[in-house]
Amino acid sequence: MSKRPIIFIILLLAFLLAACGGAQTEVAPVAEAELTHIRLPMGYIPNVQYTPFYAAVDLGEFRDVGIEVEFDYSFETDGVALVGANDLQFAIASGEQVLLARDQGLPVVYVLAWYNKFPVGVVAKSEQGIASPEDLAGKRIGLPGLFGASYIGLRALLDAGGLTESDVTLDSIGFNQVEALATDQEDAVVIYVANEPVQLRSLGYEVDVIAVSDYMQLVSNGLITNEQTIRENPDLVRRMVQATLNGIRYTVTHPTDAFEISTKFVEGLTDADTHVQMEVLEASIQLYQREHLGYSDLEAWKNMQEVLLEMGMLTSPLDLEAAFTNEFIED
Repeated sequence: MSKRPIIFIILLLAFLLAACGGAQTEVAPVAEAELTHIRLPMGYIPNVQYTPFYAAVDLGEFRDVGIEVEFDYSFETDGVALVGANDLQFAIASGEQVLLARDQGLPVVYVLAWYNKFPVGVVAKSEQGIASPEDLAGKRIGLPGLFGASYIGLRALLDAGGLTESDVTLDSIGFNQVEALATDQEDAVVIYVANEPVQLRSLGYEVDVIAVSDYMQLVSNGLITNEQTIRENPDLVRRMVQATLNGIRYTVTHPTDAFEISTKFVEGLTDADTHVQMEVLEASIQLYQREHLGYSDLEAWKNMQEVLLEMGMLTSPLDLEAAFTNEFIED
């Protein structure tokens, strides 16, 4: 063989390798540029209960659909207001916040039901004998404050027991429910059933829990957007919903692995009692499992509106079917 064909082959291979290398250099920046940045208000501090979202980020579920998520641990009401003003496209919020916002003219829309069961309840030491809503009569009850899902849930339980706020003593104690109950500052405290009861039992206390979901179906935590985003960018909403659902599905089917992922996002989680935190996650999973993940029920919205009307927090009934949609949930 002459030298000319050999030289030609070498030059051809060099050209092909250079071309491939050039293509790889150019593709990555384009892919990065196409990512839509979403700042997502969570409504609470970093916590193992947000594991489905952490899993969706870590596994690339959001990135695979062209979304880059930044978690914003601001107040729930702030997130709702920003979404309502279209300053942000999405937030995590509970059902009552959606109705209260729409009552004020903010066009927010609930597009994914994260929790199936309303997660709020009341916990008391078993020695108190508080096992039903009726048993709350005459008791001192601590709660974060007269706002949010905790307050709504308590009012629903009081109503289920035929009680009003005048039949109990309410104390605003912030998020110190475990300490307040452990030190007998309160007879009972309003909690998330998957969180504080688990912590109290780990400390050796025997407790009874009255769950709102045992008495009434209410709309719980979910993903919200606004009417303008749905109208102008429905594909973004669909992608956001589907990536979130994939994070929920993964957490349900791989709870241990999902928990390990959450340690990357929650500072100090590995220094805490991991057994207790794993129990919190497992209890949370039980609250959002359902046959069709993500679906929102009209009956729960009707019940939520009725509670808010009775509390005087809504001025008049709303068009509930405008407050939520299941159109972005795929079977």
